[in-house]
Amino acid sequence: MRLGGLHGALAIAAVILGIVLAFQYRVTSDVQINVPIQQTQELSAEVDQLKRDRDAFQAKATGLREQLDKATTGLGGEALKGELELARIVAGVTDVTGPGIEVTLNDSNLNLRPGDNPNLYVLHDEDVLRVLNELKAAGAEAIAFNGQRLLATTEVRCTGPTVVLNKSKRLAPPYIITAIGNPDTLEGALKMRGGVAETLQFWGIQITVKKLSQVTVPAYTGGIKFEYARPAG
Repeated sequence: MRLGGLHGALAIAAVILGIVLAFQYRVTSDVQINVPIQQTQELSAEVDQLKRDRDAFQAKATGLREQLDKATTGLGGEALKGELELARIVAGVTDVTGPGIEVTLNDSNLNLRPGDNPNLYVLHDEDVLRVLNELKAAGAEAIAFNGQRLLATTEVRCTGPTVVLNKSKRLAPPYIITAIGNPDTLEGALKMRGGVAETLQFWGIQITVKKLSQVTVPAYTGGIKFEYARPAG
């Protein structure tokens, strides 16, 4: 019964959080004004109303979180609270900290030789993806890319000399990847003979790996929208 109640509470919290993020995303990303001057006041009023709605939903979400915390203080409450925290970590909506590594990537510092393809001396999305995949395969539990939390739906793709992340974040080198996990294992996965670090260094791509006793991976703060996926059952 407690687990069923938790699932219901999580579903309600997820709906409210989704609405909050959708309003915030609309206010900060979708309202790009290129209209006649006479409509400015109307649009300004709409933006103000959206902000008030967003604040109201944020307040409601905060209230729901407080109710969930109170609901988990009784018998078995610590176990339920632990499950809730785990769900937040998996969803990427809470800051996490722990041991791990910091990887810094930058374009090649070698001089281009006659006849060489210049694209081989700059970082591409495929280079970043190789690093990220190695970290995931080595057991990384949370990853951030230039301070942006990676989710299951996060894309990494080239747009000219930059990389686009989480639909809208355009990032340029140097790239800093922080990952939480076993520092020795994560470092070894990147530095193995013939591995991703050695391949990148062959072309002069700059890559440094630093083991840390504690790193922090921030929560994802952008909008989350699922148009087709629905809970099964």
